[in-house]
Amino acid sequence: MADAETAKLCVQIIDSHFGPLTASLVSTLLARGRLSLPQLIRFTDPSPKPRSVHAAVLSLIQHNLLWHSVDDAGGQEMLEVNTFECFMRLRFGRFVALADDLFGSAGTEIVQLVLDHGKVRPPDIISQLSQGDKKNTSAYKQTLHKLVDRSYLKPSTVLSHQSPHDKLIAYDAEERRRIAGFPTAKQLREARETAEARLKREEEEAERVGFKRKAKDNITQRSSKRKAVDEDALDDDVYFRVNYDKFNIHIRNQLIETLVRERFNESAACVVHATLKSTELKQKSMTDVRSDPTSTASIAMHIPDDAPLSAGLASSSKKSNPASLAKEFLTLMSSSANPSAASFVSMGENKVYVEFETISRRMKRHVLEEVTREKHKDEGVRILRLLLDVGKMDEKQIAKVAMLPSKDLRPLLSALSSDFIISTQEVPRSADRNPTRTFYLWYVDLNRAYTSILRSLYKTLFNIGLRRSAEAREPNVAAVLVKRERTDVAADEVNLLTRLEREILNSWEARRERLTILEARVEEAVFILRDLVCSEES
Repeated sequence: MADAETAKLCVQIIDSHFGPLTASLVSTLLARGRLSLPQLIRFTDPSPKPRSVHAAVLSLIQHNLLWHSVDDAGGQEMLEVNTFECFMRLRFGRFVALADDLFGSAGTEIVQLVLDHGKVRPPDIISQLSQGDKKNTSAYKQTLHKLVDRSYLKPSTVLSHQSPHDKLIAYDAEERRRIAGFPTAKQLREARETAEARLKREEEEAERVGFKRKAKDNITQRSSKRKAVDEDALDDDVYFRVNYDKFNIHIRNQLIETLVRERFNESAACVVHATLKSTELKQKSMTDVRSDPTSTASIAMHIPDDAPLSAGLASSSKKSNPASLAKEFLTLMSSSANPSAASFVSMGENKVYVEFETISRRMKRHVLEEVTREKHKDEGVRILRLLLDVGKMDEKQIAKVAMLPSKDLRPLLSALSSDFIISTQEVPRSADRNPTRTFYLWYVDLNRAYTSILRSLYKTLFNIGLRRSAEAREPNVAAVLVKRERTDVAADEVNLLTRLEREILNSWEARRERLTILEARVEEAVFILRDLVCSEES
């Protein structure tokens, strides 16, 4: 079951995309957990018609919003909400914009069609978009092949409809049963890692069904005719869906470029962009700790000819070639000159790596510091950084090092603790754990702090959605929006809308635009905290 903020935002998204009936079913599943179809019908209030519930459940499964699997105990098919797929719907507009930048209008239409239908077969995509035009058919087929070949679209398999947590628990139990005697902590950790590797291997094997082998005649010198294998044809029987990970990689790379631009300058961001571009095709997952190795020469090939790299370095010659200038920037960003600074890239044996985990950790802590500064000002950030650098400290040590009086420090520590930014560790001096004979050490539990901030961001996104719907329900705005939906008004708004109605419409569109920008900024913070994977130390 999801927490309150996650459930409210998920229900709001489903309501805006699929309607109130589907939202009520999702609300029931989020409140009660995994249910069978008869239980879902019985617990949903008001009680819906079974036929309508069947249609709504099929629609949610089609859009990958529900996991469904057969219960081993009772043999019933159980339904569970996939909250990750639900939250990804807030990013659909950005996915379409990325597809337009990468593949043009044809890629945009294909990605938008797949997002609208959840999962689609290649013949259905081509027939829907080409409308029988042979020229358009060829263009859409080529673009669709690129999307699948570069993993922007992936096949929808049986595993994608089952909760990965169930299979992970089952595999973990199998590995534990193989341990003889009482298992140690190391054996349990190894069993968990083996189960995770097995699940990942199964998912990768299941997603290789997108292409089919097609035989053709191939004339060679050794034989006049023989059958060769052509794997370029898409399997018409496979349903394809959008691979969110591949689009999230581009969003992550854009954030890395922005971070480098803020930390260094535009020229350094240009070099990082070229570095990421040289390994873009090999970036398949958001869980990668670092990028694949690339060379300085390959990076220089992706730098534009008119890029002013020499302007970004204080001591450089304008006659230097792009490769040598890029190497200077990479050396600077690898912290070779300053080992105490966190590196953006690493270099070794003429190879360059982008350190995704290090950069992700820096971006997450930046969000944590900004939230702390907004709520507790600079003094709160000072305490946060002190505890992150030193570790566990008692109140007297914090007051001494942070140079804050105890009368100001004590309420500040309580406020930081109430927001779950810092935590306490009890160290009793006696067996009875008497509070008067107990040390209380303050420290930062990063996972707890990030989870707390993430819930707060979910609440903010929910409030933005409420504000947007409330703005649209205002009597004056609602009347103008209803009038604008008429076909004659849509064709000629200037003459068929009065000046007052146009002013109301423009004012509402400006407010909606501001809310959309705010939503995008909050969603970017959610992306950093939830989707960027890094191993944090408590």
